[in-house]
Amino acid sequence: MAEVLLISRNDIVKYTALNGSVDVDKFIQFILIAQNIHILNFLGSDLLEKLKSDIAGGTGNYQTLTQTYIKPSLVHYSMMEYLPFSTVTIGNKGVFKHTSEAATAITDQELEKLIAAERKIAENYATRLVDYLCNNSTLFPE
Repeated sequence: MAEVLLISRNDIVKYTALNGSVDVDKFIQFILIAQNIHILNFLGSDLLEKLKSDIAGGTGNYQTLTQTYIKPSLVHYSMMEYLPFSTVTIGNKGVFKHTSEAATAITDQELEKLIAAERKIAENYATRLVDYLCNNSTLFPE
């Protein structure tokens, strides 16, 4: 069975600076990484599995939780995880840094600033998520 993601490619493109022309195969795994590292820490495995099951089955009563609180945080945690890898391609012949005639590669310091900005946004939304979870203890599956 395929892994259920709580957000989509369209969410990342719509709510971040990621260009819509970026191939989904370049970053989809970072959504899963962010979901399994950051969101799991906030929700716990029981609630995360319940949400994934509901999404896969097209059921559930967690619309506010997922759309208002999880999605914004997961979008930015996903970008935070993707950015360090966005400038390279790993292939059969090794690791290559992207170059372009019409663009200049950013410095490591500039990349760190982008990552820090995404982390700040993600953590802001995560704080709201935690507050919501603390005030809605009936959300947790039995």
